[in-house]
Amino acid sequence: MNFRIIPAITCSLLISQLTACTVGPDYKKPTLNLPDNFKELEGWKQAQPPEEFLPDKWWEIFKNAELNQLEEQVNTANQSILQAESQYKMSQSLVQSATAAYFPTAGATATTNRFRAASGQSVAVSGVKSLFGGVISVAWAPDLFGGVRRQVESNTSTAQSRAATLHALRLTNQATLAQSYFQIRTLDTQIKLFNDTVATYEKTLRIIKNRYEAGVAAKSDIKQAELQLESSRAQAVNLGIQRAQLEHAIAVLIGKAPSELKIKPATLETPVPPIPVSVPSTLLERRPDIAVAERAASAANALIGVAKAAYFPNLNLAASDGQQATLLSNVITQGARYWALGPAALAIPLFDGGARSAVLQSNIDSYDASVAGYRQAILTSFQQVEDNLAALRILAEEIDIQNKATDAAHEAVTLTTNQYEAGTVSYLNVMVTQTAALTNDITAVNLQGQRLSAAVLLVKALGGGWDTKELPTKEQAGGKVKWSQFLPIPLNVPEQK
Repeated sequence: MNFRIIPAITCSLLISQLTACTVGPDYKKPTLNLPDNFKELEGWKQAQPPEEFLPDKWWEIFKNAELNQLEEQVNTANQSILQAESQYKMSQSLVQSATAAYFPTAGATATTNRFRAASGQSVAVSGVKSLFGGVISVAWAPDLFGGVRRQVESNTSTAQSRAATLHALRLTNQATLAQSYFQIRTLDTQIKLFNDTVATYEKTLRIIKNRYEAGVAAKSDIKQAELQLESSRAQAVNLGIQRAQLEHAIAVLIGKAPSELKIKPATLETPVPPIPVSVPSTLLERRPDIAVAERAASAANALIGVAKAAYFPNLNLAASDGQQATLLSNVITQGARYWALGPAALAIPLFDGGARSAVLQSNIDSYDASVAGYRQAILTSFQQVEDNLAALRILAEEIDIQNKATDAAHEAVTLTTNQYEAGTVSYLNVMVTQTAALTNDITAVNLQGQRLSAAVLLVKALGGGWDTKELPTKEQAGGKVKWSQFLPIPLNVPEQK
């Protein structure tokens, strides 16, 4: 089969792509007035030596080996992250699908027909005959007004948005794990406080019983001491519920069943590290959720061009070349050749009841919404940084005051206990001071845990160790195209997981 029209089609393809125009607005990143500095940064202790940005493995600044080990598993086993990775790969396939519209489509058809001419007709050969044929056809719709190019642009931006979504989800899961881990250590410290307090109360109860037997204490003192003891035991047990739930949550974050993870108890000893905080404008390059919103705006802008291209004529070209023969063996060698250029169709939209206008307006509104979402993401990011800078600073001040209150509470316990043993005050006074001391101890631990949690949230608000340089380029967003994709049958299709 001599298929001679391919060079003509190829030349037409190249000429049309060079001369075609692209309708619709070119994308420009939306702007927003940015502050020069964060309001709550005053008095903030920066990292020493000064570092401009957080490291990629930001959790290592807390210098906790167990936390480091858990965080590493988030990247490899978290099912939500694996799901986002698959969704990103799917968006890459959509870029390839849109790009395929640049090229002609070709198909081959084999036909067979067995027939007999109607009686009374004048035919060259009478009787029952067979007719075999083969034809190759090519169809192509040149992208004269850039509709395909805008669709590729939109799908590319969507793929980049999905990549940023993947990073945002990874950062969220990493931060959630760090918060849960520090909450577990806070609870462990509180449980230890209760257990130590229970041991002290047991000792006190024995002393009161001895005093009761000696006739220098009332039986009511024993009952009050027992009430205080059992109440403290109950509170220690109750904390175990929260700890178990947090441990289960961490197991899921690292892709394990809750029964597969056991975190041994340990007290809260991790200090709050200094965190590098740069100027607000860098957040636009450091936060993956802002990149998600910005790429979404770019994708929405390109769809405006797709909608505008629908107003213009659509040219469809076709060509075919084939041969026919009465014997199958002669189709290729001795068959009668035929060819056709066409049909060539120029479809000009005239009336559609306003459907195209509605689509165009919808895409314009979608873009406006995306721009607002992008600006809102920026403002929210500023708020989150300011919130956690303020929380860290204020909690540091509160911890200093609380430590003084805790020391005073323990001194009051010592004085009141001595007074009780001297018989100058009742045991109720001792109970009040002991309860106050325990409450202040618990508050001090809670404040330290809250400050660590605020540090994690500040790291998250700053974007962790991410940067927009990690976004895939336009070429990478389209994924790796393999030669086997152009074959008429799929090869090396990966197995489903």
